[in-house]
Order: sequence, then C-alpha cells, then structure tokens
Amino acid sequence: MDTTLVLGGTGKTGRRIVDRLRRRDLPVRVGSRSGQPSFDWNDLSTWGRALDGVKSAYISFYPDIAIPGAPEAVAAFCEQALKQGTRRLVLLSGRGEAEAQRAEDILRASGADWTILRCSWFMQNFSEAFFLDSVLAGEVALPVGDMPEPFVDVDDIADVAVAALTDDRHIGKLYELTGPRLLTFAQAVEAISAETGRPVRFTSVSMADFSNTLTQQGTPAEVVVFLQYLFAEVLDGRNAHLTNGVEEALGRKPRDFVSYARDAANTGVWHPSRGQ
Repeated sequence: MDTTLVLGGTGKTGRRIVDRLRRRDLPVRVGSRSGQPSFDWNDLSTWGRALDGVKSAYISFYPDIAIPGAPEAVAAFCEQALKQGTRRLVLLSGRGEAEAQRAEDILRASGADWTILRCSWFMQNFSEAFFLDSVLAGEVALPVGDMPEPFVDVDDIADVAVAALTDDRHIGKLYELTGPRLLTFAQAVEAISAETGRPVRFTSVSMADFSNTLTQQGTPAEVVVFLQYLFAEVLDGRNAHLTNGVEEALGRKPRDFVSYARDAANTGVWHPSRGQ
C-alpha cells in the first residue's frame, strides 16, 4: 500500500492524522526531526529520504505558513515531492494570511493532485499550545478586542485531511474550515471557565506587554513574531464570517467550541495542578 508522509506529524493536526491513518491500517510516515527517517524544514538533505516511497503527503509548515519564506519552502518541497513520485499533496493553510495564500497558489500551479485546507484559529490553542499556561494561571491576556473568530476544532481538520489524503473526490478542492459560530476571545475564555468550574478571566493588553510575556515564557522568537502578525493584522475582521467547509468535505457539522471545552476539561488538562 502507498505510504503517506505527514509533515508536523507530532504536532496538533499531524499527530491526529497519523493516528487516524494507523487506525485504518494505512502506511504512514511521521515527518518530524525525531521521525525515522527524520524530516527538518531547515535541512533539505532530510527531504529525499523522508519522501522515499511516498505517494501522498500532508504539508504543515513550521512554525506557520504565514511567516516570510514559507511559500518558498513549500515550493521547494512540492518540487522535490513530485520529482520523487509523490502525487497527492494536502496543504494546511490559514485564512486571511497573504503568505499562506501565496503558498496555496504555488501548490495549485505545481501539477500535483492538490487539496487545500484553509483554517481559522484552532480551538486547541487554549489546551495544547500558546494559551495553555495562561488558562492554568487563571488569566488569558491577549492584544485583541471584541473582534469575533470562527474557532475550528483540530479534530475536524484532521478528519478532512485524512479524507483528502485517501479519497480522490477531494482532489482540486479548497476547503475553508471554521467552527459553527463566531466567538470573541473573551467569550471563548468564558466558556472554558464555565466548563472547568473555576475562574478564568480574559484581559485585553497592549502588544508590547503580550510580546514581553511570551518572551519571558521562553516562546521562540519566530513564534512571537508570528503571533504579533496575527493579532495586529489578521484579527481585523477579515475572518469574522463562517464557512461550510467541514460539512462540504465530511457531510456533517463542525464541532462547537463548548463541546471542545467540555471534552478538554474532562481530560484534566486545565486542572490547576498541571501548572504547578
């Protein structure tokens, strides 16, 4: 059977895709620096071995496809993949991000059997990444006002990605993936507080204070710059609308934020002892 390479295979979307493919007994290769063979976006010498024998690939660029230089890296990867016989390429993209849409155009023009997943903010950013420590501390302080966002569940993204990697009906499709309703960051934090049963508040702060806090927490500089870009530019209302991408791809409704928050709370990830 044909092998699927999942770039970012240990990340939020990638590990879920790997798990789903393995549960279907489909050959899958984890594309990460710790994978066997390893894959590193910054080391082109690792790409060839990672692509050896691969017929389909999920492309998740680290730290994010919106950063400068990402489209060029995606272009180089697509060229290498096609040269080695990898025909089906599924790209994780971002809504309202100029660099991400440049990468999309590159993929479309590559000659691959492509699918694009253009996503809004991940719900899991509150439980698996950037904002987890803040939730545990009881205060999520962000440089954003009352602009709503259609937060999308990463499990929905993974389901669409697996469908695109395994079903020819998704070739040549661009799916814009959102949740089922718009929420401000304050409303999202309020939902988390309700499901955890303990006070978690949202505070709007300046960009400078936000950046300084991230740096003090040890957040990589490129991630800090990326988040500055998202909060300063992308959260200007351009994404404050819903789409039916999940339903179009899967024939079902996307998961709501409250359902996500309830399931995450039940895992204990937001229990105060996790932050000690």
